[in-house]
Amino acid sequence: MQIWVDADACPKAIKEVLYKAAARREVKMTLVANSYLSIPQSPFIDTIQVGNGFNEADDTIAEKVSPGDLVITADIPLADAIVDKGATGLNPRGELYTEDNIKGILRMRNLMEELRSGGMAGGGPAPFGPKDKQEFTNQLDKYLTQHAKS
Repeated sequence: MQIWVDADACPKAIKEVLYKAAARREVKMTLVANSYLSIPQSPFIDTIQVGNGFNEADDTIAEKVSPGDLVITADIPLADAIVDKGATGLNPRGELYTEDNIKGILRMRNLMEELRSGGMAGGGPAPFGPKDKQEFTNQLDKYLTQHAKS
């Protein structure tokens, strides 16, 4: 198993959790971003810097992900693509994207986007906070523990 991180929009607090988890669990983690990332020195953590084109980081992750990998992303179309390849997604707020739920989440995302573009809905998600970090940490730990057993 490898952890892939859609790192451009990933909150710093989540990256810190991931750095610790990768080192503690000795799991390879790759952060993919459009810009340079400063990461801790670790044999388990590396980066891929992609160009600034639209969805380049997403496309790189979707291309490189393997069945059984975990992808950290809030991008629902990316989550859909990686689940189709047998991977699991986890958003920074602790919600897992799996074969059982991704199509419904994608439909809801598309509906909300349509409503927002038509002026019938506004806003986006609430600001990221400590509760979100805790939910993410709990879900990550649970996932890594289950995966280690299999």
